[in-house]
Amino acid sequence: MATKRHKNSQKVFESLCFLRHFSQMPRILSLWGKIRAMEVRLYSNSSRPGVGLKPRRESQRPLLPQHARHCPVLEAGSALGLLVYPPLEPNESFHIEYEGEGRYQLTYFLNTEGAKWEPVFTVAIVLPIGSIGMMKEEVYFANKTPPISRDTALGVMRALVVPEDLGTPPGAISLRGATNFKTPAGWDTVYTAIFNMIERPVAPMLVVRVETDWYAHETEFRYVLQPGEGIHGAHNMPIGQVFFVPREEVRLAECTPEELAAIQTSREEFFRHKASSKIMTPYGLEYSPHYLRESRWRNTGPDG
Repeated sequence: MATKRHKNSQKVFESLCFLRHFSQMPRILSLWGKIRAMEVRLYSNSSRPGVGLKPRRESQRPLLPQHARHCPVLEAGSALGLLVYPPLEPNESFHIEYEGEGRYQLTYFLNTEGAKWEPVFTVAIVLPIGSIGMMKEEVYFANKTPPISRDTALGVMRALVVPEDLGTPPGAISLRGATNFKTPAGWDTVYTAIFNMIERPVAPMLVVRVETDWYAHETEFRYVLQPGEGIHGAHNMPIGQVFFVPREEVRLAECTPEELAAIQTSREEFFRHKASSKIMTPYGLEYSPHYLRESRWRNTGPDG
């Protein structure tokens, strides 16, 4: 009898709590209306506004082995953040090469009729010896009657690369992106090479993290070349990748024995389900879609 009275009292208490929260629902909903998802604003390369592809998320890498298509954690790593493209039109491309001894050469190409890429001009850049003196910029046109002026050619070059960053360290170049990023308060932008691009040779890159919530940073990707190496840029060829991170500190703490036991139980359950859901592809590759299914379910729900 006492147990029944306890249950009834519990139901009355839960009803009162529900009514109390329900009476506050308009205020709660009004607060929800002010909550917005993390939003990053975009603005164009200042020298060539509106030129170039928009950043996009891409999980696949064309030259990875086919079995990578069945590795969801690999694709999730590739899809982190956004790929960024150069400020080029579809009929434009360029190639920049480090010749050694502080000498760089950028060649700009046009494909006006869709059949052949033709060089329009070349800019040879010579850095001062010992970092003392003036940087030399010489422009050479492919035709005797150049379609643009020398100043315009230098302007195009500066829209694609940052001459002031050349040679720091030796062989370094900074490629400009078509799009810049403005993050919400407390969020930074990380500029990095394209993840999971394993084709050789791959030039190393200096990864930078910028507080783009207050600093108007022009997107740059800083590669370091060896003498004789170069980088090609095209309209549909990404030059780097960005992702966004909060500046709040991460605290590290040891797991409790109870948490360790829960982790072990979770691990055993995962591998049990993984082993029971293996699939064989027509090419003889065996894989399990359990991780991907579980990830989708946790992020979108059972109906996602």
